[in-house]
Amino acid sequence: MTTAASADLWVRSYHPAPDARRRLVCFPHAGGSASFYFPVSAALSQVADVIALQYPGRQDRHTEKGIETIGEMADRIAEALRGHTTLPLTFFGHSMGAVLAFEVARRLEKAGQAPVHVFASGRRAPSRFRPENVHQRDDEGIIAEMRKLSGTDPRVLGDEEVLRMVLPAIRSDYTAIETYRAEAGAQIGSPITVLVGDDDPRTTLDEARAWEPHTLGSFDMKVFSGGHFYLTDHAPDVIGILKEHLTS
Repeated sequence: MTTAASADLWVRSYHPAPDARRRLVCFPHAGGSASFYFPVSAALSQVADVIALQYPGRQDRHTEKGIETIGEMADRIAEALRGHTTLPLTFFGHSMGAVLAFEVARRLEKAGQAPVHVFASGRRAPSRFRPENVHQRDDEGIIAEMRKLSGTDPRVLGDEEVLRMVLPAIRSDYTAIETYRAEAGAQIGSPITVLVGDDDPRTTLDEARAWEPHTLGSFDMKVFSGGHFYLTDHAPDVIGILKEHLTS
């Protein structure tokens, strides 16, 4: 049983919206933290209660050991969100966060608490597997991958002490996502919208389109210029898409 205190470890609310009629749950990427979504929360706090998830091993949870399987992380997040299902939920996940959003949606659906919509960003469909080994590299190899994807604050990459502190959590995240295998035929009832960069080295347009069979609801796909972190360059557009959904 998840206590309120343990659930609070997972959930960050930067701009509480007690009068909101919708709730947006944001799932960070591998190596990412809840604060990545601070600008999203600020931009959408007038139309939704925005909460962001904080995985173990980073920021204020830096003393905790990271979780090395998507299944366990999804189980823990689903439990943590039980107390946040009083409003219709919309999920937005980027990269590893997209897979977690999908798996948490599956778990909440079984409990009769399915999200009304899942936005999957910068990640190939759960059924599309690629052999990857970033989690098996040495520290320098992981840092090189982070630099290549351009999703980590340059101040972190330039601060040796901070970098060494967060590397175990980043390795855990890569272990979780690179060893993930979707259950055969895994689907959710919630509609899915996929967002992807047209030059993403981690997700081709075909791999992004392969999300469609994973929903029994409607499917949409939006393509942006850019790579894996296209959303930093297209933040106003992405926020606009979410705002349109949340106010519809």
